[in-house]
Order: sequence, then structure tokens, then C-alpha cells
Amino acid sequence: MQLDGESLSVEDMVSIARAREKVKLAPSARKAIDNSSTALLETVKKGEVAYGIKTGFGELANVRIPDKDVVKLQKNLIRSHSAGVGDPLPEDVVRGIMALRANSFAKGYSGVRREVVLGLLQMLNEGIVPLVPEKGSVGASGDLAPLAHIALAAMGEGKVQYEGRIMNSLTALKSAKMKPLKFESKDALALVNGTAAMTAIGALCLHDAENLLKDAQIAGSMSFEALRGSSRPFDKRISEVRPHFGQVVCSKNLLSLLKNSEIIPSHKDCPKVQDAYTLRCMPQVFGSVHDTTDFVRRTIEIEMNSATDNPLIFSKEKEVFSGGNFHGQPVAMAMDNLGLALTVLGNFSERRISRLMDGHLSGLPPFLIEDGGLNSGMMILQCTAAALASENKVLAHPSSSDSIPTSANQEDFVSMGMSAALHARRILSNVQYIVAIEYICSAQGLDFLRPLRPGKGALAAYEMIRKKIPKLIQDRVLSDDVETVYCIIQKGELVREVEKTAKPLH
Repeated sequence: MQLDGESLSVEDMVSIARAREKVKLAPSARKAIDNSSTALLETVKKGEVAYGIKTGFGELANVRIPDKDVVKLQKNLIRSHSAGVGDPLPEDVVRGIMALRANSFAKGYSGVRREVVLGLLQMLNEGIVPLVPEKGSVGASGDLAPLAHIALAAMGEGKVQYEGRIMNSLTALKSAKMKPLKFESKDALALVNGTAAMTAIGALCLHDAENLLKDAQIAGSMSFEALRGSSRPFDKRISEVRPHFGQVVCSKNLLSLLKNSEIIPSHKDCPKVQDAYTLRCMPQVFGSVHDTTDFVRRTIEIEMNSATDNPLIFSKEKEVFSGGNFHGQPVAMAMDNLGLALTVLGNFSERRISRLMDGHLSGLPPFLIEDGGLNSGMMILQCTAAALASENKVLAHPSSSDSIPTSANQEDFVSMGMSAALHARRILSNVQYIVAIEYICSAQGLDFLRPLRPGKGALAAYEMIRKKIPKLIQDRVLSDDVETVYCIIQKGELVREVEKTAKPLH
């Protein structure tokens, strides 16, 4: 895959991060990087003072640095900023960060030398993954600490994961027949000054959230059938008079999943006038989540193809501008919105799980077990889902509503974008578990309605679940079942199976 600084998509980044697709610079990017680097050198030769090139950083920006110390300045920057703490970020996230930083450089506004960008890409292609602590970024001036740990590894210091082992970076570089990078004017500053960490987490989280929304609709359709809902609220005419895009799309998805159902017509003459909101309002709630993911995708893909460091070098005009593109506010607010949407998705699913448990509401055996009393059935699965949903309500508090000054009040308003991204990622995992529980409970509910068959989409999901886990006849350990379906969700297997029989979900 070629990086040109303009056209990287979420799917491209997922391929690089998770499928280890090889990456190189597009010819246009090579030229843009060289032009920017040349313009920077001319600025330095003229003796012009530009932030971080011949000055200190942050509150120390007014300290002039002699020419003889410019290289040392860059190395000191990397070492001092490698101050992250906590567990290492997952390998796919770090690979994504490296790809996004290189793609930003490919635009040609960072003044970084081409050999630095090529070195970063070579590490990526060789599978050298720096160990990057997940905590330490306030999201302005970008993700300083996480990015510094990557730059530290590139210059042969710090720890990396390579060929399945954790080792010193210098050892890994030598094994891959690579030399540590040496940083000159602006190189190190460009590496640490940007939004690549929060954006990489955001892109991967968004990709998984879009897939999870499909799973949630499939699981919801199974619960809908098990609870014998009416499909009339999904009629396209209802959405046409309130035409939010997501609502229209999700109405179509649900009707496709329910097509050819034998269960729905079996209760058309029942006395019930209306279903509960968790069944009747599926297009509206799922649709709102869909619209939110659309907004997040637009924001993330703009950010992925942006120049986000400081200062920026405009080679045509031979000018250097100190600005604020490193500020993570757009990503922070997008990730807060994604976390909120996922929280809603989990709450929605948990309420259907609860309804399936309640024999008074469902018309099914209490807790979905035939010999209740002696067996507790799926009682505690709903408790687990409730615990996860409740945790999400705390995590969904918007990180971007907070700010705490840093660098002696030079950086006096920060985005907390990394916190927003990390929270969204944790919420995502919780909701994947909740939806896994709904899959298990709805499949159990459908068992009690046999020989009637659900719609073709719900049926395909039911059959795949039953290939992995058996019907619950008597009490057994259920956490293993949940983990099994959780892994299927993470891999997208249920969605792919359903889309073979029902129309592709959108």
C-alpha cells in the first residue's frame, strides 16, 4: 500500500495495523517530503527562529538553542517526552500510530527528512513494534508521550516487541539489519507532535463499532422474534416521514433480517396493541448510532490525512507557521460521541436481555430454562450485562468536557482526546460482551418457539451460534459460552455468515 497523505481510509489502516500489509511512500509523497525538508533547511540557514527547531519546547520556546546543540536538542526531546505509564498499547494500535504518522509526513508540511519517514516505515514492515504505555497524553500538543516512545525505539532506545519477544530496540534493529535513526532539525519534534495515537485508536474502534452495530441489529432481530414482536413499526413509510439516514437504513436492515419469518405471522392476531420500545423503536435507536458512526468516520478520515504537527513548513512560499493543528479537539469530541453511541447500543441490548429473562413479559420460561428452581438458567447473564452497561455509563462521561493546563500554562487548554479514545475502546469491548450475551439469550428463546423458524438473517445467526454452543438444558458455566461468542463478534464471523443469506447490512 502506498501512503500519499491524502487518501488513507479506515479500512486501509486496519489492513496495515492488523493484517500487516506492507507500506511504502507514493512518488508524490517522496517529492513533497523532500521539498518540505529543503524549505526547512533554507529557513535554518537564514538564521530565522522557528519553534522547536532552534528553540526549546512548550514554556521553554523562548530559549534560543545554538547551532551546535540542535541535534542534541532533538535527542533530548525524545528522551524527556518518553514519560508514559501503564500497560502497553496493543500491537495493532501501535502499528496504526506508525502508519498515521508516516501518512501525515507524506503530505509534505512537516519538514522531516525522507530517511526518517522511510525508517519508520521499515520498522513497520519488519514488524518491529515499540512498547508504548497507554497513559500520559492530554491530547495537546498532540500525543506527546505515546509518540515519543515510538521515536525512542526508532533511535535505538527503549523496548520493542519483535518476532514474538520483548527486547531492547537496538537489538531488534540489528536483527532486522537496520540502523537507529539520527534526528536533525525538526525530525524529532515532528515525530512526537501530532494526533496519531488518539486517531489510530479511534480508527480501529470505529471499524469495530460499525461491525458491532451490525451484530447488534442481528442479535436484536433474534430477540425480536423470540419475544414475538410486530414488524409493522419497521414499515418504510414510517421512516419516510422522519427520514434520518440511519433510521431509514436500519429499518431496511431489520426487514431483511426478518424476511421469511414463520414466527411473525404466527401471532398476528394476538391482542397486544404495541411492543415495548426496545422492540418497536429499533430503527430509531439503531439509526441514531448509525448516524453517529457516520459523523465519527468523517472526522477520523479527515484527521488521518492531515498535517497535525507544529510548526508547519509551506515549501512553495518558503514560510514556517506556528499553529495548532496538533490540538486533538476534533478527535476528542468524535470519540466522546462514539463512546456515547456505543453506551446507548449496550443499554438497548441489555434491556432486551432483561425482557427475555422475565417470563411475565416474554411468555417464555423464566430465565430461559425449562426446569427453573433447580436450575437458575440465564439469570446471571443479565446481571453481567447490567454490570457492563452500568460501567459504560460512567465511561461515557465526555472526556472533552475536561481540560487541565500543562507546560506552565503555555498549553492551557487541552483536548483529553487520548482519554476519550481509550474510554471508547473500553466501552466497545463491554458492548461486544453485552451483544454476545444477547445472542446467547435470544438463541435460547428461539429454541422454545421451534419448530417455527425465524427470518432468514436471524436463522443464519441462530444456526451459527448453535454450532458453537449447545442449548442450555441444565445449569453449566456460561462465561465460556460468552467468551466464545465474544470472539466470534470480534472476528466479524456472525455478520459475514448472516450477509451470505440476508442482504448486506449497512
